[in-house]
Amino acid sequence: MNDINIYVPIVLVGLLIVITLIIFLADRFLGDHSEKRIFINDDTVISISSDDTALNVLNENKIHLPSACGGKATCGTCKFRLIDYDAPPRATEMPFLSKKEVDDGVRLSCQTKVSSDLRIVLPKGLLTAKEVIGIVEAVEDLTYDIKLVRFKLTEPLEFKPGQYVQIKVPGIEVVRAYSIASSIEDKYSIELIIRLVPKGEATTFVHKAMIVGDKIPITGPFGDFYLQEESKRPMILIAGGSGKAPIRSIVYRLMDLGFKRKAAYFFGARTTKDLYYTDYFLDIAKRYPNFEYIPALSHSTEDENWTGETGLITDVVARFSDDLSGHEAYLCGSPGMIDACIRVLKEKGMPEEHIYFDKF
Repeated sequence: MNDINIYVPIVLVGLLIVITLIIFLADRFLGDHSEKRIFINDDTVISISSDDTALNVLNENKIHLPSACGGKATCGTCKFRLIDYDAPPRATEMPFLSKKEVDDGVRLSCQTKVSSDLRIVLPKGLLTAKEVIGIVEAVEDLTYDIKLVRFKLTEPLEFKPGQYVQIKVPGIEVVRAYSIASSIEDKYSIELIIRLVPKGEATTFVHKAMIVGDKIPITGPFGDFYLQEESKRPMILIAGGSGKAPIRSIVYRLMDLGFKRKAAYFFGARTTKDLYYTDYFLDIAKRYPNFEYIPALSHSTEDENWTGETGLITDVVARFSDDLSGHEAYLCGSPGMIDACIRVLKEKGMPEEHIYFDKF
């Protein structure tokens, strides 16, 4: 009897392998390989003959959708809207879709197979995203766990201050998204501010293995979080950690425009060892009367001799702010920080539609 029990798992594994092989061969040889088309925004048509996912088909045709997880349905960023498509979303999509999005036909492109003609709607900004090669020019320590990486690009890349790109880690093909920290004026180079994530494959590569001269595939730009240049409202800028990246790009642009709008920049850190670019932003504040930089520490100690603001960044924002009904805000940080900041800003009268944020 014991001998039989030993062989049962082996038999079951063998059956699973056979079933998987049959399914693969059936799809390979019996699947529908007739020509299908994807209609994009009613002005672009892609013809294909495979049953691949919409994400892969679009990428192969140089239409790049954000996909930080590489199409594994774990990031929820590769959304598009389907027209005249009645199939319900898969269970893997539901954690990333609101009820309104489901009703409007929004789906994850990595989970949508092109088994028939599709009509889709994409934001026009995605149609300009492209893949370029970034050659590492410099890797600079900003803090004990944050680095600045500067890339020289093989092709020009135009972006809006606040947007992000995706980099592909060579060898393991891991894709991760990082906000652009540099000025939009230099189209042939970009800078990223990257914080080390414990056991993170991409950030470990950047912090431990990336060297000058490495060639890294970079795709973008992406994101609806960017400076509203047509606005004249005073600005509240809030960031923590590597969230300083898009705010840095926004401040660059405000300087290009002569800093005609008032802006108060609140940066939250735990201790002094988590601060960086402090003197740089304080110098900007001296040169531009409309700009104020307020760094704050949430866990300062007596031996640090810190004389600046202390407490959670939300408390500091509340202390410095009165009526914000005529302002707008740009936030970048952890989901918890962003949600807390939104609550404070709304309590101060800021309309939610004037609060722009990027969670990471």
